[in-house]
Amino acid sequence: MLSNILFYSLDKAIKQYRRFAQANIDRAGIAITIDQWLVLRVILENDDLTQTEIGDRVFKDQASVARIIRLLTERSLLVAEALPHDGRRTQLRVTAEGQRILDAVHPIVLSNRQIALRGLSEEDTAQLQQLLERIYLNCTPQP
Repeated sequence: MLSNILFYSLDKAIKQYRRFAQANIDRAGIAITIDQWLVLRVILENDDLTQTEIGDRVFKDQASVARIIRLLTERSLLVAEALPHDGRRTQLRVTAEGQRILDAVHPIVLSNRQIALRGLSEEDTAQLQQLLERIYLNCTPQP
């Protein structure tokens, strides 16, 4: 039975959380998807990453990241600035409007997390984090 498979339950929980989180962002009238928000956050925190590195951080393929970046740029949430020392490359920066969107979504994200983790103690969440990290490392190719 699928419900007895740990990874099925994990995927089910993640998908339900994403639906729940997106619905709350939509309900607040903020026009951004979870994936777009993630890309904006990654770029805000690390504005020197390549598209491939951004994709690695948000678990998306390069084509999806390119599409998200294009949409965010068209909406003036991101801007690509030419690097002075290498005219062939650009550096992505979150605009003031992008920062406004991030600021508006932040309390919703905190509330979503609080609701999703309701009934779990700090020890529960710490243990879950450790277990998930162990699974991740078990599945990561070793050099």
